[in-house]
Amino acid sequence: MFDVILSLDSTQLVVLIIAAMLIGINKTAIPGLGVLPVVMLTLVFETRMSTGVQLGMLALADIVAVAYYRKKADWKVLLRLLPWALCGIVIGSIILRYIPTDGSVMKRTIGGIVLALMVLGFIRKRLAPEQIPSGMGWSGFYGILLGSTTQLANAAGPISSLYLLAMKLPKETYMGTCAWFFLILNWLKLPIFAFEGRVTLESVKLDLCMLPCIILGGFLGIVLLRKMPQKIFETIIQILVIAASIRLLMG
Repeated sequence: MFDVILSLDSTQLVVLIIAAMLIGINKTAIPGLGVLPVVMLTLVFETRMSTGVQLGMLALADIVAVAYYRKKADWKVLLRLLPWALCGIVIGSIILRYIPTDGSVMKRTIGGIVLALMVLGFIRKRLAPEQIPSGMGWSGFYGILLGSTTQLANAAGPISSLYLLAMKLPKETYMGTCAWFFLILNWLKLPIFAFEGRVTLESVKLDLCMLPCIILGGFLGIVLLRKMPQKIFETIIQILVIAASIRLLMG
């Protein structure tokens, strides 16, 4: 299994390890962190492979997150959003039929999606929960948008954050709802990605090799990073994400 690691160059290996740890941290402590691994992996791996590798690591990290927050989810909110998100995944798969998944077109698509989500996250932080549209109709809008972006780029965190903020969930309930929601969504996506050729035996081997880094990241998120000034940390992450996304848009 470790032969696939030996096939990577030093830059790919370092980026893969950092991305795995960030995904672990994202799942247990800082939901907004998830977009950085998207652009990091897309910059150093072939686009189709980068999305498949990332999905595998996300699916493994979801297990860690659910193990920790398993009793905290609001299932009423989850069940309202899930059917629409599944429709969004179907829409995302249809869109992918018309986008070359290799080369600069897909990289620019991912870069554009991530930048748009960063703007959405910026807006979210300046809105009070009561200012965010909610209700059944808006659940469909958020769900479809969430499902399509996660299918295209594994980058739906800011959308889910916006919706769940409107639900005024307590912090741990928020984390538990996110954990269960993305566990269901990402594990359902795995066979679809495999059918599309984005999840392969090679990507699965890489994901399993990164499992210790994912677990370490989850542990750091729970124990250490909550003690750091989160505002400064998130600002650094946002700058890195924007810079990397612009690089993707340049092709």
